[in-house]
Amino acid sequence: MPEILRAPLVVEFPFTRSLGPVQSAFLTGLRERVVLGVRTTDGRTLVPPVEYDPVTAEELRDLVEVAPTGTVTTWAWNHEPRRGQPLGTPFAWVLVRLDGADTALLHALDAPGPDAVRTGMRVRVRWAAERSGAITDIACFEPYDGEADRPAGHGRAFPDAVTGIVAPARLDYTYSPGRAQSDYIHALSERRTVGERCPSCRKVYVPPRGACPTCGIATAEQVEVGPRGTVTTFCIVNIKAAHTANLDIEVPYVYAHIALDGADLALHARIGGISYDQVRMGLRVEPVWTEGARYPDHYRPTGEPDADYETYKELL
Repeated sequence: MPEILRAPLVVEFPFTRSLGPVQSAFLTGLRERVVLGVRTTDGRTLVPPVEYDPVTAEELRDLVEVAPTGTVTTWAWNHEPRRGQPLGTPFAWVLVRLDGADTALLHALDAPGPDAVRTGMRVRVRWAAERSGAITDIACFEPYDGEADRPAGHGRAFPDAVTGIVAPARLDYTYSPGRAQSDYIHALSERRTVGERCPSCRKVYVPPRGACPTCGIATAEQVEVGPRGTVTTFCIVNIKAAHTANLDIEVPYVYAHIALDGADLALHARIGGISYDQVRMGLRVEPVWTEGARYPDHYRPTGEPDADYETYKELL
């Protein structure tokens, strides 16, 4: 039985956004242990606050403080918390309508088990010990049997207002290639590049996809291409990547689409061995392998004359 390939992959980037006056006040308030909502023209109080009325689209600016106590309107039990979630032990996701609010806020409820959670139960904010102006300043909610708390009566203006946030976005997943791409990866480990030919249009696709993207027909005929190829298009990268295996690559550098000899689809790879401002369309290149690598580290110029535009124009 052929080896089934699997690889853990991560897509991660910091999402940076500036805050308008409503969101700035809300997050700054959380830092000061104050929960703010916004009042609509028809008298509803929305928590968390929004900048525009979701019904009328009117701009909203009338901030109002609500209590840190409230009522669970619905919930779901999380039996296995994941990385980055509010609590490290099993907890409930709850929608809580805080006292004084007309909408519900989503957060975690620290409870001993699902039997301890119910719709209509009373809860209270548990504040984080250290707060910075983020939704995580509310560490979680906790069950509460006392009377409804009153708003603290703080003013709506706070010093050192939070004006922007950086939220990390991350997706962890496991990728398992199909038959065609597995063959392609195994060939690369032997320093060969293979594609598959469509039985109808006769085009050779690299990397192979198991089916022709033009004709929709399954492909099985394997064709070895390259190793040399032609730069069709390229871009100059001026921002250094983080959390990658290529931290040692200095910017600027070039990523290019390369049409390998014998292929009818260009693949992308980094260009090295030449100054970034010398890379051009039509440049002839070849792969450079490092010891033990399963794929080329980069492509470098071969020294051949540039390819004529007519030979690769259909691959742009």
